[in-house]
Amino acid sequence: MSTYTDVLRYRELFGSLFRRDLEAKYKGTALGLLWSLANPLLLMGIYLVVFSLLWQVIDQDYPGLFLLSGLVLWVFFANSLQAASKSLLEAAALIRKTRFPRQLVPLSSVATNLVAFVVMFMVVLALNFAFLPRVRTTEWVAIPLAAVFVLLVSGLALAVACATVVFRDVEHLVSALLLPWFFLTPILYTIENLPGAAADYGWLAEVLRWGNFLAPPVNAIRDPLFFGEWPAVGDVAYLCAAAVAALALGAWAFSRVDDRMAVEL
Repeated sequence: MSTYTDVLRYRELFGSLFRRDLEAKYKGTALGLLWSLANPLLLMGIYLVVFSLLWQVIDQDYPGLFLLSGLVLWVFFANSLQAASKSLLEAAALIRKTRFPRQLVPLSSVATNLVAFVVMFMVVLALNFAFLPRVRTTEWVAIPLAAVFVLLVSGLALAVACATVVFRDVEHLVSALLLPWFFLTPILYTIENLPGAAADYGWLAEVLRWGNFLAPPVNAIRDPLFFGEWPAVGDVAYLCAAAVAALALGAWAFSRVDDRMAVEL
């Protein structure tokens, strides 16, 4: 797909856009890239107190590491979608002035969040290796699976960015959906150990497991990363298929709006 190979073909331009976004994100901050650690750690602390101590939803040994193993994926997904949804609108002046591969704009916003994701993922790998001896022979499997997850997010982010060009409501719709989507994704719990009355409804567990395309990727990555187990074949196959579908969707959406992007913006 030329939509994505243009990242390599125009790598100098992509690098310039990436550096611009990265500098803009942390410009004037005292901690700089350390904010990429502060955000998920703060969320982890809040969710840990509320759902593990007060509501006792997280029924795992080392609940902090369990939560962090899924939260690092969610933070990257949510931040990338939010950034991509408005990236083309914010670059409207540049897009109207010159012709260049416009897909580089939302993809560079994903790359900016990828820096924070890589840093946080390395921290999770180190913490789990130190405190969970059971993962020391399996957690390396999470690395290529996380790379496939990045491809999934990239394709979806491109599709969302293109949809926002035509329908401005998409940016606000994404923001509104992320909160309920978080609670429908097995970050605070596992599908096999649903808390409360939901555990009595097998059909609901199946809907949450396969109807939410984020659930199998989270399960596939967290199994070797936290539980020290090999990921289920179904979850890995789902993750790979979802990544291919997301990349195809992103390329299709971009092909539909590329020629009229300058007019729409």
